[in-house]
Amino acid sequence: MVTQHGIKLAVHLITNHFGNLVGVILSLSRLSDLFCSGIDIEILCVQKVCENLFSHGSLTLDQLIRFTELTKDQVKNSLLVLVQHNCCQAFVSAPEDDDDDADRLRVRTQYLVLFDNIIHRLRFPKFLETVTRTLDEECVELLDGLLRDGRLTLKQMVDRASQGKGKCFMMPVIENAVETKVVREILCKLLTARLVERCPAPEPVVSTSFKETTTRKRGAKSAKIFEAPETLEQRVLEAAVPGDAIRYSFTADMGSNADRETNSDDEQMISVEENTAKEEEILWRANFEEFVRHLRHKALIENIRTQHDDGTATVLSAVLEATKTVEKKVKLENSVPLSLDTITAEVMKTDTGRTMTMDRIRASLSQLGCSQRMIVDDAYSIDLKKIIERARNEEVESIVLKRYGRDAYRMFRLLSKDIGFHDTDQIAASTLVEKKEAPKLLYKLWKDNYLYMEKVVATGVKQITILMWKVNKPLLLEHVLDEMYHAALNLSLRMAFEQEKDEELLNVPKDKLKEPGPLQKKYKRLLNVWLLLGSSLMKLDEALMLFHDF
Repeated sequence: MVTQHGIKLAVHLITNHFGNLVGVILSLSRLSDLFCSGIDIEILCVQKVCENLFSHGSLTLDQLIRFTELTKDQVKNSLLVLVQHNCCQAFVSAPEDDDDDADRLRVRTQYLVLFDNIIHRLRFPKFLETVTRTLDEECVELLDGLLRDGRLTLKQMVDRASQGKGKCFMMPVIENAVETKVVREILCKLLTARLVERCPAPEPVVSTSFKETTTRKRGAKSAKIFEAPETLEQRVLEAAVPGDAIRYSFTADMGSNADRETNSDDEQMISVEENTAKEEEILWRANFEEFVRHLRHKALIENIRTQHDDGTATVLSAVLEATKTVEKKVKLENSVPLSLDTITAEVMKTDTGRTMTMDRIRASLSQLGCSQRMIVDDAYSIDLKKIIERARNEEVESIVLKRYGRDAYRMFRLLSKDIGFHDTDQIAASTLVEKKEAPKLLYKLWKDNYLYMEKVVATGVKQITILMWKVNKPLLLEHVLDEMYHAALNLSLRMAFEQEKDEELLNVPKDKLKEPGPLQKKYKRLLNVWLLLGSSLMKLDEALMLFHDF
């Protein structure tokens, strides 16, 4: 769900993250012919390309040149920046049935901006925290390089580790070089945890025509079931991502050679050397999907811990940990079914779960409201969607309470729990709100898009217009999400403004800042403002993920 303020936030993040360097210097070995020692790209070019991709959807290179009014090299360089940092995906439009021979022979490469990947740039600190919690410091440093520099090969990771943070990894002089074997082992840890993956196919072939698909159940009187249409972005990403066997594999040669046993030793040595050279050229990137899954699981567990207790949260955590490798997608509505014995074994692995009895585990599963499926054994599946929806409802209700007061909160809560329409008098009587105040509060909620209203004309002795109210959940969630994007944009703009206003302080030596005086006060104020705005943005991002990513 991409909203108007969501697009503005994404464009601002692109401008802010790449604009700090005044220009973006690409240091990719595969682009050395184009960029030699690094060519400065004006951030305005990247911003224009990004804005037009959001405005017009997927575009070809010629269309981008026409819409942005930039030169061909500027557009190319901007696209390379976006692709390098996983913010854009190229794809080839498959020929359609009604195309003539000339159209079929023409290669039509289009570029699609990836909204979610741009917004994920807000979550880089959370991604690093996840690795800090689950792995070691070396893995954190390697992931930090992938988040900062985008797509990297093994050779580039080795160069970066050898030269330290903050230095260009293409410098010819290397001191205290790190062995390739060491970096390879660290990368293997991240691959095992699925926190790093191979980069997707550079230009997958995708059909851009959408046909309405329906499924019909058996039976003469069964109705057609219309599924939500698949978006172009989903289709492109699905076509670009390799299978799991390749996606998380370090081996360059995935095929089996039947004649390998008959080859000579020299040929085998050459094959090993070629394989090693290929491994060093494979491009890797951070797996945002897996990080979002980790954060979703964390949010689910903490929500259950707040609502119930530590025991119930431990059971949910054990179920999610046991099934995370077989989850097909992030937004899973129900957990993968598990038998009670399997759940008990997973619970017993945790410190809290060792003291839990079988009856306590059954009671926790009952509290989680999981359904019991009779497959081979008794298999329990937890309704994860219900937990997320409850958390969303609580978030919206807290917004209404803070913004409109206790009376409006009670009326909104009544309408939120009941699907149907209610008239003004009925709402006022059910929530014990004065009849004079109820219409005013309901009108405020309706004006701010928190309620849906319909006018019903009752005919009789006297014609009366009755106002009917209800909560339209899909429209409400979209509106709340857009408001959150707007708030995140305002916070980001304020942080950028404060940094630009006191930019001179960043160039002052630290010794002078420690001395008592106006400079120290100004610097402390800047740190406090950054801390307040940064923590507020991180807290707001948790709500953004709840409504958009979970």
